Amino acid sequence: MPIATPEQYAKMLDAAQQGGYAYPGINVTSIVTMNAALKAFADAKSDGIIQYSTGAGEFASGPNVKDAVHGVTVLAEAAHRLAEKYDVLIALHTDHCQPKKVDSFLKPLIEATAARRAAGQGNLFQSHMYDGSELPLDENIAQSQELLKLCAANEIILEVEAGVVGGEEDGIDHSDVPAEKLYTTPEDMVKVHESLNGLGRFMFAATFGNVHGHYKPGAVKLRPEILRDGQKAVTDKYGAESEFDLVFHGGSGTSTAQLQESLDYGVVKMNIDTDTQYAFTRPIADWILKHYDEVLMIDGEIGSKKAYDPRTYLKLGETGVADRMMRACNDLRSTGKSIFGTV
Repeated sequence: MPIATPEQYAKMLDAAQQGGYAYPGINVTSIVTMNAALKAFADAKSDGIIQYSTGAGEFASGPNVKDAVHGVTVLAEAAHRLAEKYDVLIALHTDHCQPKKVDSFLKPLIEATAARRAAGQGNLFQSHMYDGSELPLDENIAQSQELLKLCAANEIILEVEAGVVGGEEDGIDHSDVPAEKLYTTPEDMVKVHESLNGLGRFMFAATFGNVHGHYKPGAVKLRPEILRDGQKAVTDKYGAESEFDLVFHGGSGTSTAQLQESLDYGVVKMNIDTDTQYAFTRPIADWILKHYDEVLMIDGEIGSKKAYDPRTYLKLGETGVADRMMRACNDLRSTGKSIFGTV
């Protein structure tokens, strides 16, 4: 099955909202991690979202190029081909794009989809994230309005954020953000709805104490009830049809109970990055440590080609990511709920 069409993607999000589940949105950086995600979604019979950061794009384009747009375009084109062999729906998304990268990253990718559509092809991407959380809310909303109009003209869904996800991820460091900035207020959620409603479909990363990275239990103070209260403020004023499609960032280490509570309040997508990075590296480290004298040519020896063939240990990392993603599908209740073949 090719990558989901805009219509199919919209129905994916509708199904999640109505069914009380969410899609794992996995950040990938390579063909290996992309194949791991596709395997997991297919084995779980779950639709899903594969996403790329600016850092992933730079990495994928090669050390001599370091071009984020080129790199994510290559990965997205590969995903379109790889997904043809699977019987679940996959959407492609780009992660946190800060204001300073809008002109160099986000707009060129929107233009790439527009060019494909003009040539009679499908969208390169189904959604993008604009992260204007570093700006005052009014400036964030003004930029979001402009980008949402561009996206809507090409049947692309825009993800926006109000409030700040703490911690550090992929070069975006919010480690020193004041605690109150980690929680989006009901008033801000109402303002986001009033400002963006009617311009196009969007997802909303409202923050409720989220922090990027991995922390010991109890270190991060999540308050999922903030999502509940914000949704209520909006729907009380504008009706049930105004309910947000919410996105959960910074969920690594979150208890299953809190994670699933967020689903009850309208979360339809949860980003997964830190956990899958570890799931990839852990089995590779285990292999290297256990086969140290085979992987390395020590004291004049020749090692073992089978041991240091990158495919040997990359397959282990791929399996680790797939296993972690299967668990994510189960936790987010998307397992067995693919709408492939029905839309």
